[in-house]
Amino acid sequence: MKSSLYLIALIYILVSCKTTQKTSKEFVPTFSVSKKTTHKIPDGQDYAFGYLEVLENRNNKNGKTIKFPVYIFKSRSKNPKKDPIIYTVGGPGATTMPSAQYMNYYKYLDDRDFILVEQRGNYCAKPHLDCPEWSKAIYESNQPNFDLTRYDELFRQAAKSCKERLEQKGIDLNGYNTNEIASDINDLVNVLGIEKYNLLTISYSTKIAQVLMRDYPNKIRSVVMDSPLPLEVNYDEESVQNLLESVMALLSDCESDKKCNSAYPNIKNRFTEYLREKTKNPLMVEVENPKSGKIETFYLKGEDLITVFTSASTENVPNIPFEINKLLDNDLTLLKEQLTYLFQEPGEGAGIGMRLSVWCAEENPFNSLKLIEEETNKYPELKGLSPATYDNEICKIWSVESVSEIENNAIKSDIPVLLINGEYDELTPSKWANAMMPNFTNSYHLIFKGWKHTPTTNWSNQCAMEMANIFFNNPNRKPNTDCFELIGSPNFKTE
Repeated sequence: MKSSLYLIALIYILVSCKTTQKTSKEFVPTFSVSKKTTHKIPDGQDYAFGYLEVLENRNNKNGKTIKFPVYIFKSRSKNPKKDPIIYTVGGPGATTMPSAQYMNYYKYLDDRDFILVEQRGNYCAKPHLDCPEWSKAIYESNQPNFDLTRYDELFRQAAKSCKERLEQKGIDLNGYNTNEIASDINDLVNVLGIEKYNLLTISYSTKIAQVLMRDYPNKIRSVVMDSPLPLEVNYDEESVQNLLESVMALLSDCESDKKCNSAYPNIKNRFTEYLREKTKNPLMVEVENPKSGKIETFYLKGEDLITVFTSASTENVPNIPFEINKLLDNDLTLLKEQLTYLFQEPGEGAGIGMRLSVWCAEENPFNSLKLIEEETNKYPELKGLSPATYDNEICKIWSVESVSEIENNAIKSDIPVLLINGEYDELTPSKWANAMMPNFTNSYHLIFKGWKHTPTTNWSNQCAMEMANIFFNNPNRKPNTDCFELIGSPNFKTE
């Protein structure tokens, strides 16, 4: 393993630092190189790996320190540009580190170094805020004979048990939020001596980008926000509406396509009525339990049946009308396949504690409980589906401090920004990015027709990654390539 240029001048200093320091008003973040990596890196890739140590809670200068891993991948170019790209994924609670195994496919390394940052509290960080209690609750609540009257209490007890366990480890849950992550990245930039850098963020991590642009703008050269989540949006108040709008947009496109409409006439209204009817009279589905061989019975409402859309990836978008039509014809093959997964043993709840801390500090405090209740019952086809990521009572149990009002306000910036969306993204719809553009005076917006969430991670078509890389090379003009122009409406499957 070869050290990146950013580390050569720092190795002597960092090796001699006491990275085990726990309490000091003069604490300075440090980066320590590690030979043991989180993942096996393919031969031939030049990189450095290590851990940044920072304060767990910067409001407590005498508090503990924590560590999170960082990969610095060296550009494939013999004359790389001096401004690296810093990349961290969404969530909150998702791990960035698995991406390290696939750098051969990342176009960004053709021109500059690429830095992967694990967000604090996630899977490879120290500590990791896992919640296996939450995963067990999900597993139990998904079993066919589960008593729904126990649902709320089951998850409240899971949150309580997880919180108590993490705090018994000495973890300060107030230290895990977007502001702290943004400060972590700023500390990393300073420790590595980076003069200018670019940001690549997706979904939740676009909030991190916005905080960095607001609080630490001087070293940021350009920003790509893939599937942006604006600071000012109250996600939980409109998630059901966004889901329905995305489904209806896709089915409208099917009806506008002569071949698709001929195969599935009036599919939008038929599917809407189907969801409404099954919400009143749930669909009975029998599935063999792969562990016991016993036949289990599920009763599915509209909020369950909508998974024919939500479970589909961009690659599978052309099949969605076909699968909906099968469902309308009482072909339950896809549903049974999905239900079989519910019998798999629960996971370890990776990153759930981090997700709870972020959501309960930053989203829940700004929610209108009245609007959430209205949204839950507003749409007959999905009646009973709460738009809230976490119930208000769960956040009361988690009891982290709410962030200040500024964290729910839009930012303004003249830093070059490229906003990227998928046309059928129900999680972060393109209308949010459109609303952000007036505040970004040097911004561009690309909407990928027929695609869903996080286009830059679509491995079956790397056009969005290519467009992002073109932007990083010239952030003062809208990127354009043949690949984007060639993307049209989906070629819907009709047989």
